[in-house]
Amino acid sequence: MIAQSFRLFTFSLILVIGSAAFLGCSDQDNASQHSDEIGNRKSPIAIASVKANGTYVKVVYGQPYRQGRTIFGELLPWGEIWRTGANEATEITITESVLIGTESVRAGTYSLFTIPEPDSMTLILNYDLGMWGAEDYNPDRDYKRISFPIQQLENPVEAFSIEFSEPDYNSTNMTLTWGLVQVDVPIRFFGE
Repeated sequence: MIAQSFRLFTFSLILVIGSAAFLGCSDQDNASQHSDEIGNRKSPIAIASVKANGTYVKVVYGQPYRQGRTIFGELLPWGEIWRTGANEATEITITESVLIGTESVRAGTYSLFTIPEPDSMTLILNYDLGMWGAEDYNPDRDYKRISFPIQQLENPVEAFSIEFSEPDYNSTNMTLTWGLVQVDVPIRFFGE
């Protein structure tokens, strides 16, 4: 009786493991493709976040380094779409509606692209998610485009960075810096 129960248990275990391996075959192909993309990452992943008045804002981006290069106007040509970082397209998640610059932005997750110009940077919130870089960027899927002035820095910033200032009452600044350029993006929380 015990031997028969043990054989039945062993047979069931083999069936479960075999089924899992069989069913996982198609997922393994997808996992392989995903790990290929991850293997192509040349820059570390960084996260910037802020919480105020019941609203949470988080930005996930690849953090490239300057490495002696001239960034804006050379590595990143003026007037061309940029993924706002490295690796996958940068994504911003907003849990409640906010005001970015002068534009009201609904809660959601968006790809965050930018277009650098000599005196301004256009911030683009796009509905498409999960893109590698800006290769599949589709301007028809843009939700908002908002321009902000750039500030020229005296000393170059080595690592591209996105940071939030400490919330002051109902607002914060999302600051993008790299090379000799800084862009401050004011965000106002509507709050509770």
